[in-house]
Amino acid sequence: MLRTRLISPCLVSTLCGLFLFSIPATAAEPPWLEIHSTHFTVITDAGEKKGREVALRFEQMRAVFGTLLGKERLNQSVPLTILAFKNDKTFYQVAPLRGGQPIDVPGFLLPGDDQDFIVLNLFEEESWRAVAHDFAAMLLNYNYPPAQGWFDEGLAEYFSSIRIDNKQVELGADPELRPSLNEDLLGNQQETHPAKSLTELLGAQVWLPLPDLFSMKHDTSTRNQGTHHTLYYAESWIVMHYLLHEKKLPEMGAYFDLVLNQRLPVEDAIQKAYGMSSAQLEKAVKDYFHAQTGLFTALDSARQTNPNPAANSASIDRFPVPVGPDDSSMTSRPLPEADERALYAEVATRVPERRDIGLQELQALASMPTAADKKFESKKTEKRPDEDPDLLPTNAIGSPLAHRILAWDHIQHGEFDDASTELADAAALNPRDMWLRYYLSVLKYRDAQAKHTDIQGLPNMMLDLRSVLEWYPEMAGAYDLLAIARNEGGSTPAALQAERAAINLSPRNELYIFHLAQIYVASKKWEPAQNLLERLKASSDPQIGALAKELLDRAANERRYGIPLGAGTAQTKLTPQKSPFDVLEEDAAKRADAEKTGQSGGPGDQRLDKRPTKFFQGRLVDVDCSQAPAAILTVTAEGRSLKLRAADYKSLVLIGADDFSCDWRDRRVTVNYKPGGSTNGDVVSLEVR
Repeated sequence: MLRTRLISPCLVSTLCGLFLFSIPATAAEPPWLEIHSTHFTVITDAGEKKGREVALRFEQMRAVFGTLLGKERLNQSVPLTILAFKNDKTFYQVAPLRGGQPIDVPGFLLPGDDQDFIVLNLFEEESWRAVAHDFAAMLLNYNYPPAQGWFDEGLAEYFSSIRIDNKQVELGADPELRPSLNEDLLGNQQETHPAKSLTELLGAQVWLPLPDLFSMKHDTSTRNQGTHHTLYYAESWIVMHYLLHEKKLPEMGAYFDLVLNQRLPVEDAIQKAYGMSSAQLEKAVKDYFHAQTGLFTALDSARQTNPNPAANSASIDRFPVPVGPDDSSMTSRPLPEADERALYAEVATRVPERRDIGLQELQALASMPTAADKKFESKKTEKRPDEDPDLLPTNAIGSPLAHRILAWDHIQHGEFDDASTELADAAALNPRDMWLRYYLSVLKYRDAQAKHTDIQGLPNMMLDLRSVLEWYPEMAGAYDLLAIARNEGGSTPAALQAERAAINLSPRNELYIFHLAQIYVASKKWEPAQNLLERLKASSDPQIGALAKELLDRAANERRYGIPLGAGTAQTKLTPQKSPFDVLEEDAAKRADAEKTGQSGGPGDQRLDKRPTKFFQGRLVDVDCSQAPAAILTVTAEGRSLKLRAADYKSLVLIGADDFSCDWRDRRVTVNYKPGGSTNGDVVSLEVR
């Protein structure tokens, strides 16, 4: 939950002097570090010890949440990066504003379609606790089927009371309890007039009847802006408190199946799932609440003139940490200044009120020559006037990360031509960045949707998405796009498999469920399609509801009259456009042709190789480099064997390896090649697994 506070005039004047995005580290300052734990990436300027502590706390919170859900394994359907700043200034310059003031919590979460970010102010103690509620909500989205608002908010509130050190976890205290007095640095006490805690709300008000609580619609889009000091949050919290303590998670699953899937009334669903009426369940919860003496002791202490900190932290449950400092493997490396500045600006672009200044910084980084650019320029200047205009612009300069971030921002705002340009520059500067393959696939899909046409470059898109999934196997969005591509290509069984994988990784994403219904319709599986679409018609998202209703009507017509869904709708046929990776492959092939021409002494044919690009997936069994720099690759799969020629293996486009080796044997590979020539084909690119 994000709260606001008044910032002192001195701090306001400091903030108004921004926005100097990132100050380069001096000799006296620690460098920016990139720390990788099992599930998270931490970017920090607070030193390695603090950065590792942040990573450990999130690994611990993740493990605790899995324990609450009774799951040994949790999904993380998009990568999560944590930016942990050592001081207030860096944090406040990128933090969201509420009513024109920076938020009054030392952390916030920014969810995204591609990746999630958490930003922390390490100047404050235990800043990770500020995002515990939203962290729990994020994990629920990736690991629990659709539920009701009371369950989501109750569990997230319960989890937000978490306290962790290297030995122990505490859970169950009132997460909204604040002391009546605060002490400043000089020891002066000031009254804070805090809002009522959850314990106070439950003790002073008539409770909502459970059927009413369970039926209330809750808008989670305002979770970060509204107050949690309400009876809705209080009662949701204590109900979850009771259900978890009494180990009734299986009954909760049965209840949601009855009320959401079988559409039973709430009262009947409670009776069947819990074996008692709603009135009996409500009484059991109230009795449980009044028996929690620790909550009342903490409340009394918080309202005293000299509060007892130990009483304020009174919790219901204590247990050993599931992950200790020695249990989590971590690696760290210095982060280049340009990358740190680009990541900081990326976070700014995802905060609406900070977006413009973030874009300015990214554009500056994308147009500023790097040391590598200058080195290339000094060596390659004589070749530039003769370069083919169809190739990637070799004058691409600047931070490849900045180009990539700008590309995603353009995609999100429907600026597809600008996105393509930024992706091309990023691919020229760093072709091994897997994010580019994912963003390019998103671009192809959204561009086709906007123009009401077929997806261009479907085979390469599927190849890119398989590479993305090898890099990050839990990327639900990549599975979803792969399903769409396979469905459009006519392979509905493979499409179903991919879409089910996407839904398994993100079970609450209604767009994935809609895409599954589309695949069912394409394969004429009318009953499962109708069941999904009838459910989606009642979605709280009006866009999803409208899409479901339209597809239901169209599917009914096709089923009744045999008219295909696309009949009568003219599809615009576009000339296939080159992707950045297509152009890179063409570049490699043309350089190889030029090399062959130079060896033969002939004038050379400068026209583009118009042979179609094919791909072959199998096992590399032999590499013959006896006619270096050429190499003959023997690749086999299912009894079929291809001999493919690389004109110059030193300039071959590689994925999954830095350098080509003539000693490679028995490796899984995917080869893009042009059929024909002196062998079965000429290699365009090679992906090594």
